[in-house]
Amino acid sequence: MNQAVIATPREAETRRRIVETAEKLFREIGFQKTTVADIARELRMSPANVYRFFASKAELNGAVARHLLGAIVAASTAIVDGPGDAGARLRALVKNNEKMNAERFVGERKLHEMVEYALNENWPIIDEYIGTMRILMARLVAEGVAAKEFAPIDAQDGAALVQAATITYCHPRLMVECQDKPTPSSDQMIDFCLKALRA
Repeated sequence: MNQAVIATPREAETRRRIVETAEKLFREIGFQKTTVADIARELRMSPANVYRFFASKAELNGAVARHLLGAIVAASTAIVDGPGDAGARLRALVKNNEKMNAERFVGERKLHEMVEYALNENWPIIDEYIGTMRILMARLVAEGVAAKEFAPIDAQDGAALVQAATITYCHPRLMVECQDKPTPSSDQMIDFCLKALRA
């Protein structure tokens, strides 16, 4: 069932419970090993009832990914909308992104498997997430330029450069691959980016 056609609060609540239960089981036994029957059993409902809300397991997988990444986007949006100069909020945005991704996808190895699969299979939610984060960064760059905190630069170009420079601290696959390698800290890289933006 498409989320846009959910008509009642009760249906929305059922959908939410299915997604949260799926996420719980993905953390415990892995997303590939978790079946719709497992999720239905945990919720004490029939698999057919789960399929009323999600046409396939793949659709449910995407909903879980959207739920996990949506929490990061919500926190990031709150930072961008919050107080402070553009540089301070840009630092907070990257640091929070690093923290939340580490909690969800590095510390939780079974969830990391889902992210690896999503990246390998090019799930649309991944591109949506990257695009949303770039939009948020572009807003901060534009605000910094307008306030003369940053030198004149196209906001989209500035956001793309910052995103590329800080990707090691926000990309689940790179976070795992680089965690034991000597790299600059996220604060060092953010300092570098802010100096470049202010130059």
